[in-house]
Amino acid sequence: MEPKVGVSVFVRNNGGKFVLGKRLGSTGAGTWALPGGHLEFGESLETCAAREVLEETGLVVQDLQFLTVVNSVMHTEGRHYAVVFFGGYISEKDGEAYQPQVSIW
Repeated sequence: MEPKVGVSVFVRNNGGKFVLGKRLGSTGAGTWALPGGHLEFGESLETCAAREVLEETGLVVQDLQFLTVVNSVMHTEGRHYAVVFFGGYISEKDGEAYQPQVSIW
């Protein structure tokens, strides 16, 4: 199986709280995770990160910054990902309205 590229985003508000969601399917079902997903053909990494946050949380992330890349080989699942991590923030208004404990994707 060919390796895939994924992104994950540490999204925080001005108060330093992070956005997490409970995974429904795929790898890690039932666990808490950062917003993220797969890179689409022709898409930049930053665009992918912003799109995934918007799709999964309804939030617009700002000031995306590259953090690191992790080579994740999951032998038992037969999966291999290069996961690119970004950091970004949401406005205080969005951060106050957002309730991470009810996010599920």
